[in-house]
Amino acid sequence: MNAIDPHVPIAIGRVGRDGRLLDAEPRLSDLNARAGGKQGEPIAVPQIASIARLALRLGIAISRNIVAADGEDDIDLWVRAEPDPDGVRLEVSGWRPRAAWRAVADEGREDDFLRSDADWVWECDSAMRLTHLSLEAGARYGFDAGKMLGQPLTLLFALEADDEGALPILTAAAEQGRFEGQVAELRGTGRRVRLSASPRVDAQLRFAGFTGAAEMIDPDEDAPAHPSAAPEAVFTGEFSQRLDRALRKPLSRIIANADSISAQLDGPLRTDYAEYAGDIANAGRHLLSLVDDLADLTAVERDDFEVEAEPIDLADIARRAAGLLAVRASEADVRIDKPKADESMPATGEFRRVLQIMVNLIGNALRYSPPGGSVWVRLEREGALGCVIVADQGKGIAPEDHARIFEKFGRVDPTEPGGSGLGLYIARRLARAMGGDITVDSAPGQGARFVLTLPARDR
Repeated sequence: MNAIDPHVPIAIGRVGRDGRLLDAEPRLSDLNARAGGKQGEPIAVPQIASIARLALRLGIAISRNIVAADGEDDIDLWVRAEPDPDGVRLEVSGWRPRAAWRAVADEGREDDFLRSDADWVWECDSAMRLTHLSLEAGARYGFDAGKMLGQPLTLLFALEADDEGALPILTAAAEQGRFEGQVAELRGTGRRVRLSASPRVDAQLRFAGFTGAAEMIDPDEDAPAHPSAAPEAVFTGEFSQRLDRALRKPLSRIIANADSISAQLDGPLRTDYAEYAGDIANAGRHLLSLVDDLADLTAVERDDFEVEAEPIDLADIARRAAGLLAVRASEADVRIDKPKADESMPATGEFRRVLQIMVNLIGNALRYSPPGGSVWVRLEREGALGCVIVADQGKGIAPEDHARIFEKFGRVDPTEPGGSGLGLYIARRLARAMGGDITVDSAPGQGARFVLTLPARDR
């Protein structure tokens, strides 16, 4: 990122009524150029473009705080857009650098795999970088979900204007509200989707991006069939799918509405009511996590369940999982000490399933770590196995409970807040299906140390 001169507080620019950048002072012009734009072409910074479009449509001056991507970094900007007869006058100030979001895959949050009865889900941060994608959607619809995480949303979605020539997602970003009906093409696949989303806010109630759903417009003719599955397995799978569809949509609406009320997006509210709404949203997320767990449970217990044997890098996946959980770690005041960028541990496994395991292990470590504590993620090689070690500073697990936590619905203390008791059971089933395992080393008062092993590859 180019150095920012603190003595130049405001950069002025002008945007025509057609959205093209007519002229701009050097700082704004350079930012636009680094985003791939040129003078005389549509402004390339989507957040600024959406604010300019909104000001022009409403006919009033609009001011917004935004976070924009600048190369591999992010910057905080304050944008004021004022319409005039020739277009929009821009004033861009702030120019404060902030640490870029870095990761390599959403889930992060095991209880945040939201939303609806749509075909798959996605999330992005306030800089419109993808932070979560349903990993199975990539394999099913022809894109690499893992590689898309951390990339601009428009690298995956080629957005299409609506009948009024507007892009609903950009309008919603400027207004920091929800949107529906954004049509886009999945780049390079020829498939079209309909996007909808609700805004997310951080602990300071600042806009933190979108949690969204994608509905495939063209019918999916490539969905795999399982004609060889036993009747009991088919019934179980159909029941699980029906349960998923019946619960996911109403729960997602409850979460979206409760989040909006809690964030007071539609106006001020009594503090206790806002807190109640936040509790409702969290309860809804917990129920959705149960739906996700039941869907995974159905999959791993099928007789014909298989995993892919792909070349993977355990260090890379560990860094991705840590990045996905960064927001949760910040809210819990827990530090994740993840593998360094130059560390590598080649192994064999299915990328999305290993990521799922790592999110579960690190997520559990965060849940049981005290404020101010740390979670360590380390790599080791033991003969023919590659190992990822996740260690925390929690209260620990008694030796007699080590086996129980890997059992179906197994929990040491059922009265303690937590998940469904399926996470570790599913994670171990997945690890063993890939030729590895998960073990635990812990004692009361000494934290916990979980070790994921998978077949190693030569570097």
